Amino acid sequence: MADDLRVNERLVIPGAELNWRFSRSSGPGGQGVNTTDSRAELSWNLAGSAVLPAKLRDRAVERLAGRLVDGTLTVTASEHRAQLANREAARDRLAALLREAVAPPPPPRRPTRPSKAAKERRIAEKKRRGETKRLRRADGD
Repeated sequence: MADDLRVNERLVIPGAELNWRFSRSSGPGGQGVNTTDSRAELSWNLAGSAVLPAKLRDRAVERLAGRLVDGTLTVTASEHRAQLANREAARDRLAALLREAVAPPPPPRRPTRPSKAAKERRIAEKKRRGETKRLRRADGD
C-alpha cells in the first residue's frame, strides 16, 4: 500500500503497475554525479491498466496522446541530488499529469450578446475618438 500512487480521492494506482528505472543524472554535482544513479524514471502502462474505468482511460489517452509511447506514460525527475527526492518528484509529477488528464471537461460556454447599453457606449466612444481625430487635422475638413 505504501508504494501505491494516490492520484485523487477515487483513483489509486497500485505499486505493482509502476515501473522504475534509475540512471546517472546530467549536469553539475561533482564526483557524485559520475557514480550515483540519482535520475528517476517512472513508467505506467496507461492503455493496459485495469485501474481506470474505460471512460476515464479513453479521456486520459486522448489528452496525453503526445506523451504516450505504446500506451505507456513516462515521467522523469533529475533535479535533486538524492534518488529518493527524485523518486518523490516523479511520483508527484505522474499524479499531477493523471489528475489533469482524467478531470471532467469544463462546461460549454453559453454564447452571449452585448447589451443595448454596452453597444451605445461603444458607439459613443467611437464618435468621441473620431471627433478628436477630426479636430487634429490641419485642413479643417
